[in-house]
Amino acid sequence: MNVEHEVELLVGEIKRLGTQNADGQYVVTFGTLFADDKCANLFEALVGTLKAAKRKKIVKYDAEILLQGVHDGVEITLLKE
Repeated sequence: MNVEHEVELLVGEIKRLGTQNADGQYVVTFGTLFADDKCANLFEALVGTLKAAKRKKIVKYDAEILLQGVHDGVEITLLKE
């Protein structure tokens, strides 16, 4: 799969699993994404896809790197659809 396609899939999964905040943006925790069976089957490297989406300013989160367990509570905010 190419990165563009994986980022598009990620946007859909954030919308499916997340909730809207006061600004109307979808927010989901890393732990929710990581633990979801559909996401586990869709993404070979969820962290890499998130990093690519962050570089493109499609999502934002406050961590350099995301590790399962340690960063489960980190909120990922969808900036663009």
